[in-house]
Amino acid sequence: MENYIVSARKYRPITFDTVVGQTSITNTLKNAIKNNHLAQAFLFCGPRGVGKTTCARILAKTINCRQISEKFEACDVCESCLSFNNSSSFNIYELDAASNNSVEDIRSLVDQVRIPPQDGKYKVYIIDEVHMLSQSAFNAFLKTLEEPPAYAKFILATTEKHKIIPTILSRCQIFDFKRIKIEDIAHHLAYVAEKENITADADALHIIAQKADGALRDALSIFDQLVSFAGQHLTYQAVIENLNVLDYDYYFKLTDYFLQNEIPDSLLLFNEVIEKGFDGQHFIIGLGEHLRNLLVCKDVATIKLMEIGESLKVKYNEQALKCSVPFLFKSLEIINQCDLNYKISNNKRLSIEIMLMQISSLNQTNPGTEPSKKHEILTTKQDVKPKIEANLPIVEVAKHEETSGQPELKVEEVKAIPVKKAETYSNISVKEMMNVGLSDKAKNTSETTATVHEPETQYEITQQDFDLIWSEYLVSIQLNSPSLYVTLSKNKPTIIENTINLTIDNKIQETEIKHKKGEMLEFLRMKSGNKALQIETQIIAIEKANDIAYTDNDKFKKMAEKNPDIIRLKDELNLELEF
Repeated sequence: MENYIVSARKYRPITFDTVVGQTSITNTLKNAIKNNHLAQAFLFCGPRGVGKTTCARILAKTINCRQISEKFEACDVCESCLSFNNSSSFNIYELDAASNNSVEDIRSLVDQVRIPPQDGKYKVYIIDEVHMLSQSAFNAFLKTLEEPPAYAKFILATTEKHKIIPTILSRCQIFDFKRIKIEDIAHHLAYVAEKENITADADALHIIAQKADGALRDALSIFDQLVSFAGQHLTYQAVIENLNVLDYDYYFKLTDYFLQNEIPDSLLLFNEVIEKGFDGQHFIIGLGEHLRNLLVCKDVATIKLMEIGESLKVKYNEQALKCSVPFLFKSLEIINQCDLNYKISNNKRLSIEIMLMQISSLNQTNPGTEPSKKHEILTTKQDVKPKIEANLPIVEVAKHEETSGQPELKVEEVKAIPVKKAETYSNISVKEMMNVGLSDKAKNTSETTATVHEPETQYEITQQDFDLIWSEYLVSIQLNSPSLYVTLSKNKPTIIENTINLTIDNKIQETEIKHKKGEMLEFLRMKSGNKALQIETQIIAIEKANDIAYTDNDKFKKMAEKNPDIIRLKDELNLELEF
């Protein structure tokens, strides 16, 4: 049975030009070789699987090559290159700092450095995971690293640059390796698939590249695993099934439900996702990424920010045409808030379901879209579609009376119905709409048609309704602003003609309220639907209030009343008070 070699080793780059996704670093190293400007020590740092050790080996092989090509690559035919390829080179040493991290190990290394190379130009020491060296080992290595023999070169590699002491960093040329782009990983996977005679869907390779999170080695390991699962034909469906990735089709369907205000279908689709074993947090992140991609598609200049296959880009472009920018902005805001609250929520599933219902309700008032056919539309005699605004509407009842064979409309005005800003009547029937806030006489009318008019004057909220909104505001600030919560909870506010009167105890509380006044008004106006609300504060006299020292000046006066010698001490020492 032939020994199997994993793709990460079998297709490991052997020249600078074959390194994936690190062009700036490889070009710098080639120019250093060309101009003979090689430093005595290099530090390659970056995340796992991005080519640090690979570049270190290529650099060591190239500088010892006896027949460097015109592109400053190793020839792969000279004795030095062949010995390196067979892992028998006496000039290149690889050490693992994780298992050789003591002072004695570094002393042994320093002793080896003193011996010049027997064959070749340089002795190269590649120390992997160098951050694992102990503090004493680092200190023992300093002098040799700063002033090594001319023939000695050190290449240090690490994934945790912050753990290396500054004295080591200052003695090295530092190269920061970046995460490899999804497109670059997908192209390399296609190359490997072609070499292995494997047919792979482009979307499947993009999913593998996304799952690898910028690490090419991880991508190749996943690729090998999926080939073992699916055989010689790697499909998109096989990839998402094996990697437990939620299919893009779910998000496309869900967005269509949002646009059609289909709350039940949205909840049923989410239930299907949960029954398949996907985590709620994973679903939230995926939905946010989907809507973000739709927003990116709205502008030609930002389409390049989408790291997906070409076939998926077509589907995104088609759905993006159906979505308005305000709808996407508000949806992303709701999803982000749900993501922040998900971990602290006791009922996590309910949090997601509320998010879905909120997004599904957005498009009911979104201009440029048609309402769902399931919703009933209130019409006047002329079939005009009334709009229920977020402020307080006034409902009028039109009575039909037969006169000379033609119906005549008579309008009877009914009292205003308070409506919260975020609410809408799209999901209730005409009969229920007509019964809300109507008089008994209006309810018994046989033929009625509802029309809605925007009020000419600003609605004045009642004290009872305001108390409910005020309680909701206090709950919202209890955790984040406990000091303000205590201040506002002490005295119950009153509202008179759109003016909220707050009674407080002192000027410190007045300053605290002043800083939060804008946020407070924004919350109260949004909840009440009244944009004319204002806040006035009034300091009330409280018994024994004068006996309480709030400021440093008050405290000094109180102390001086009890002990007048304090004032004399201040004057004799010529002291100044800082308040």
